[in-house]
Amino acid sequence: MTAAGYLRAHFPQLKAGEQFDFARHTSIGCGGTAAAWACPSDGEELASLLALCERERIPYCFLGAGANVLPQDGLFDGVVIRFCGFRKLRAEGCAVRVGAGVTGGRLLRFARENCLAGAEFLTGIPMTVGGAVAMNAGVREGHIGDLVSGVVCAVPGRVFSLSSEACRFGEKDSIFLREKIAVIGAELKFKYSFPDEIERRRCYFRLKRASLPKGRSMGCVFVNPEEESAGALIERCGLKGVRIGGARVSEVHANFILNEGGSSADVSALIALVKERVERETGVVLREEVRRLP
Repeated sequence: MTAAGYLRAHFPQLKAGEQFDFARHTSIGCGGTAAAWACPSDGEELASLLALCERERIPYCFLGAGANVLPQDGLFDGVVIRFCGFRKLRAEGCAVRVGAGVTGGRLLRFARENCLAGAEFLTGIPMTVGGAVAMNAGVREGHIGDLVSGVVCAVPGRVFSLSSEACRFGEKDSIFLREKIAVIGAELKFKYSFPDEIERRRCYFRLKRASLPKGRSMGCVFVNPEEESAGALIERCGLKGVRIGGARVSEVHANFILNEGGSSADVSALIALVKERVERETGVVLREEVRRLP
């Protein structure tokens, strides 16, 4: 029996399939394949699926938009769990309840249509809400954790809620990454504003992102240290344009690594080289912003 067939034997209604190609579903465009993928339809099905995986020792990982992750080469003999079944959006005053599978673009359009402001800094960031909450996505002007008032989560056999404080949001970090908890929805707090003002702020952030490097990348690779931006440190070490195989440090923004036909091993080796050189020459230990899969 195939991996997806085994899952469907336990969950007849589960949307699942074989041979998930990481390169096709991530912005960096490299990596191997997973034996199966699954898209649970609700929290209970997800919790039950996770319980089965734990009980049968089936490896699994979560994947949202695939924008800030580095999958590994070769075969992942497990299940990639996606959140296409969690796409509901509902406004209750200035609060918005949003499913993990909702994209950033859809959330921002919904907010503008309902005269809700506060999330404009997310403009242009490739994301789904679940991944963004788990990784506390954002920019200098704000992070999605600043908007969160509560999160609905799943672990094997259980669906539950966490307050914003319990999420332990940090700089591109949260409890969800540390303890492998699935985000299935969140309540975000907004404030009322005029649509024209919301669009003006969105244009501001859109223009800021227009100068970022083009090509296959994971976005910023490293979290900015307090004393100096990661890109400035990498540039100061003369690493712009440095290449390993098909991976290259961008000449436009040194905190971006571009994949130009390389493998995950190339990207990983280049990350290691950059970290080693920056620590040796500046004493600063860079922390990776990207998440390794699986």
